[in-house]
Amino acid sequence: MIGVIWVLLSMGRKALVFMDLNECRQHLDKIDDEILELFSKRMEIVSAVADFKRANSMPVLQKDREREILDRISENSTEELSGYSRLLFSSIMDISRSYQAARNSLSGTLSEKIKTAIAETNSCFPKNCVVACQGIDGAYSSLACDKILPGSDILYFKSFEGVFSAIDKGLCKYGILPIENSIHGSVNQVYDLMKNFSFYIVRSLKLKINHALLAKGETALSDITDIYSHEQAIGQCSQFLKEHPNIRVHICENTAVAAKFVSESDCPGAASISSPECASLYGLNVVCNAVADSDSNFTRFICISKNLEIYPGANKISLTLRALNKPGALYSLISRFAVLGINITKLESRPIAGRNFEYLFYFDIDASVYSAEVLRLLDEFCSDPENAVFLGSYTEL
Repeated sequence: MIGVIWVLLSMGRKALVFMDLNECRQHLDKIDDEILELFSKRMEIVSAVADFKRANSMPVLQKDREREILDRISENSTEELSGYSRLLFSSIMDISRSYQAARNSLSGTLSEKIKTAIAETNSCFPKNCVVACQGIDGAYSSLACDKILPGSDILYFKSFEGVFSAIDKGLCKYGILPIENSIHGSVNQVYDLMKNFSFYIVRSLKLKINHALLAKGETALSDITDIYSHEQAIGQCSQFLKEHPNIRVHICENTAVAAKFVSESDCPGAASISSPECASLYGLNVVCNAVADSDSNFTRFICISKNLEIYPGANKISLTLRALNKPGALYSLISRFAVLGINITKLESRPIAGRNFEYLFYFDIDASVYSAEVLRLLDEFCSDPENAVFLGSYTEL
C-alpha cells in the first residue's frame, strides 16, 4: 500500500470512500472510459448538427446556444466546481466547432488559395528585384535586404508606412521591415501599420546587430557632446548612454540617416550610433565598437509582398486573430494550437482603434501549410475576415 489516502467523492446521494492510491486510480480509469464513451456519442450528434447546418447554410458558431449551455452547466455544478465545469465545457465546444468546420469543409477559401500559391510559386527564392526599404544606404534594413535578396535594386523611403505603401501600389515587388529586436522588443509602429495594408510575409531574417559609435576625423569619446540615432538603437544602447549622462541624445528616422547627418554636420562633438558599414559609406571613423547593451543583439526583419508566395521549406506561419472581450477568449485561441502540438513563437497584442479594450493578436507559429490539420485550423480561423487574417507561410533565415 502506497499510503492511506481518504477521498470522499459525492456522486448524487452516494459517497465512495477509497483507502489507497491504486484503488483511486482504478476508479478514475473507469470514469475516464465512461467519459470517452460519452464524448464519442456527443461527437456523433455534433456530426449530425454539422450536417444540418451545412444543409441549411447556417454558421458553425452559435453564440446564443453556447451561452445557454454554459449557463446551464454553471447552475448544475457545485459552487466549488462551477468555474472548472465551465472551462471543461468551453473546451468541449471549441473541439465541437472545429469538428463541425472540418466536416462542413470550411476549407475551400484560404486552403485552396494556399495550395494555389504553393503550386504557382517558383521553387527558388528570387535574388534580384526592386525592393523597398526604410532609410538610406547603410541602414540595417538595407543590410537585411542584401542577405534576403542579394543583388536587388533598393528604393529607399523615409518611413515604414512608405514601404507598405510602395508594396500596396505595386512600385516594388518586395519590402523589408524590422519587426522586433531581442533587446528592445517589438517595433510597434510596424505592427500598427500591418492593420492598414494588405500584404503577405514571404521570408524573414534574424540579423545580428552591431551598433558602433561613429564620428568625424580624430574625434575621441571625450569630445562627443551629441549622439544621433534611431529610437530603437538608442534603446538598445541604454547602458552606454547612462555611462555618459552629459551627452545629449537626438532621435533620427534611421541609423544610417544619423550617420549621414553627422558626416555633413559642422558640430565637432557630433556622433551617431549606426552600423560599422556606415563608417566607410559616409567617411566616418569608429570611435567605439559594440556599444549595445548585449553582444547577443538581433533584429528580426520580414520580407513582404502584395502577392501570396509560399516557397519550398516554409515552416513558419503568421496570422492575426481578434479575441472577444470576455474571460477565456485568448485561452480559447491558444488552446487550439496546443491541441495540435503547435509552438507559438510570437504573440503580440495591439489595441483595436475605436473599440475600447479590444485587442488584435499577432501570432507567429512553427507550423507547415503542408499539414492537412493546420490547413483546417487556418480555414476555421479565417472563415470570418473580420476576426482573422492570414499573413503568410515562410522560412526564417
